[in-house]
Amino acid sequence: MRLIFTSLVSHGHLYPLLPLAVAARDAGHDVLFATGDDMRPAVEKAGLATESAGFGMREAFESFFGPDAPPRDPKAPPESFYPVIGQVFGKVLPRRFVADLTPLFERHRPDLVVYESGNAGGAIAARLAGIPAIGHGFGRVSPGEVMDIINGRLVEYAKEIGFDGPEPPTFGDPYIDICPESVQSSEFLARTNRIPLRPVGWAEPGDLPAGVLGRDKSRPLVYLTLGTAFGDEGVLKQAISGLARLEADVVVAAGPTVDPAQLGEVPGNVRVEAWVPQADLLPHVDLVVHHGGSGTTLGAFGAALPQLVLPQGADQFTNAEAVVAAGVGAQLIGPDVTGDAIFEKARDLLADDGVRSATRKLADEVAAMPSPAEVAQRLPDYAG
Repeated sequence: MRLIFTSLVSHGHLYPLLPLAVAARDAGHDVLFATGDDMRPAVEKAGLATESAGFGMREAFESFFGPDAPPRDPKAPPESFYPVIGQVFGKVLPRRFVADLTPLFERHRPDLVVYESGNAGGAIAARLAGIPAIGHGFGRVSPGEVMDIINGRLVEYAKEIGFDGPEPPTFGDPYIDICPESVQSSEFLARTNRIPLRPVGWAEPGDLPAGVLGRDKSRPLVYLTLGTAFGDEGVLKQAISGLARLEADVVVAAGPTVDPAQLGEVPGNVRVEAWVPQADLLPHVDLVVHHGGSGTTLGAFGAALPQLVLPQGADQFTNAEAVVAAGVGAQLIGPDVTGDAIFEKARDLLADDGVRSATRKLADEVAAMPSPAEVAQRLPDYAG
């Protein structure tokens, strides 16, 4: 069977699809992955064929604002940016992906398209081409004002191009869901033909930071990250100042948006890296302090780890709320993100037996979800 996977051009949107794409290839299917040039090397490292489609987030926003637009006011409330997000994710990105995927589908004539749920252009292009398609989530679905705005712009774009089909967010397609049901949106569960899939962390090959293997396990190991898109020097410095006061060792992944040198000298129990193989690191960790990105949140669910979430944007705020509601962690937002508060929350989470019990229960739920190999075997059922 010929399969085309397609995702937006970012780690958080692409990585969740790779385990199933690789499993489908290993099951004997002909798999092609279509995404933007910036992420194609990651696909190639996974051993998958790839072609170019779409463009990255920065290019998408630049194409909307134009080259001479003033920078966004960092003090502006998040809601003021929602209309722009709606235009970019509801019109700019889908329009580009439809333009690029349409000829690609004509050349390859796949039997099934698997589109990442943020890439509505993949869903629309497949339906216009008459090709069966299924969505693939990248985390917890987060209904709310910004999603309503995005979906409204998508409906407008669909009408502009004469698309006559079911409306977003699922376009009536089955949906591969990597979020455990107990923390998934109840609104989403009620309306969706859901295909559960165990979230499997994906990381490019790399060595663990020095000192992780063979460490003294009587001292907790804390992992701090703000992900690949929302790095903030100030937040990282506050977090380091608080976590360093723990009787623990701390590994910091600065990410691509913060130069580790910007963080200056750090205490002896803190090690700063530009990047770590997160999926390989999590089994060695006792607490994750992070931004609330879907990949890190789900990875911590599967590894039975307590979480202190410092949300920075996008769906991270609702992910943080889900972490708290599940009893597996805590959150700090905005002015509450201080070194003292982070120290106190982290200290309490490391000592909380109730949180530990909740993390193990959630990890058991994740482990019981179907594996990528099992779901790959079912993909022909959706090819029509």
